Amino acid sequence: MKVKVRTGIIGSGFAASLHYSAIQKIFGVDVEIVGVYSPNESHRRSFADSRSIPAADSLEELVDNSTVVHVCTPVSTHESIAIMALERDTYPIVEKPLVGFCGNGSREFRGDRFPKTEVLEAVHTSIERILAAERESRAKILYAENWVFAPAIQKEREILEKSGAQILWIQGEQSHSGSHAKAYGFWKSAGGGVAVANACHPLSAALYLKRKEGLAREGVPIRPRTVSARTHEITRLPGFIDAGHLRKEYHDTEDAAYLHVEFEDGTIADISASALVLGGIYNRLTVAANNHRTICSINPNNSIQTFSPKEEYLQDVYVVEKPGTKQGWSHPAPDEYFSTGYPQEMEAFYRTAAYGDPLESDSTLAADTISTIYSAYLSAERDGRKVEIRTY
Repeated sequence: MKVKVRTGIIGSGFAASLHYSAIQKIFGVDVEIVGVYSPNESHRRSFADSRSIPAADSLEELVDNSTVVHVCTPVSTHESIAIMALERDTYPIVEKPLVGFCGNGSREFRGDRFPKTEVLEAVHTSIERILAAERESRAKILYAENWVFAPAIQKEREILEKSGAQILWIQGEQSHSGSHAKAYGFWKSAGGGVAVANACHPLSAALYLKRKEGLAREGVPIRPRTVSARTHEITRLPGFIDAGHLRKEYHDTEDAAYLHVEFEDGTIADISASALVLGGIYNRLTVAANNHRTICSINPNNSIQTFSPKEEYLQDVYVVEKPGTKQGWSHPAPDEYFSTGYPQEMEAFYRTAAYGDPLESDSTLAADTISTIYSAYLSAERDGRKVEIRTY
């Protein structure tokens, strides 16, 4: 008999739709969606009606009626909602980033000019509050980092563990032409730019694999030690020539970021992120180890290649996210959700909540990721000087 788990969705935007779709593919647990909540009543009703699920009248009502809640809301609300859930022994599935700094409340706030020592201190305090709430709860934070569960990353984890490999250098990237979200480009809404929105994915995967390497060989995870970083605002340059293909509404956030991470064992990872790349999302992680090399091509991959001489031939066909054009050669994703790890992620989370299965993407991975990113912002403010990373 499958265990039944009651779940609620908090939010009614793109992330909430993504989570709802992933829930439909869970097979090891009997999931009952008890409702959705959003402070925008019309959005809440529309989301609920289109999926034939209840619309909750309040956040508290939804959390009280749920064993698991999906926190698909702006980063500024992640801490408060997750703590509310944990206080009720409800498992929060928290979208990335776990927490973030979204300003000091002033109308004049600009993230690109605000002192990064204060930003980092605020983020560390937020991390400590949310982890303290988890320690007092019977539930756990489920960190929604789909890259951890992507088949390519999990295969590399198996190779590491079974071969006894030492990772020497990781290169990771997520780039695209700009986010769907209206809040993108405003630090007070998004908590930063592409370092938060994009780099978090390959960075989390790199931190995860180094943890697994250490546990396999020595029984102790290998953590990040320092970060050096640079950030740039390319589309805000006076000389930027806008051809109309890139999103360029960046009020006070960066559209390019580069992080150089040094681990406790002296090995390294280089993570790049940008909103400057046409042709769809570019998600890739390369692992250079002492006994093998692996290239994880999450998006795009070449399992299917299609040539279309005219755009309109594929107008009703989903190819990949943010393709720019469907004319010419393209790489249609047979199952983009599967290759990026979304259904595997949700299956794992619900098995943790229902059966107590081990948790691969946990709160400490989330905390180390966000601590590294905001330490990188401090490094960038100091023109790339090395900054020590606080780990959890």
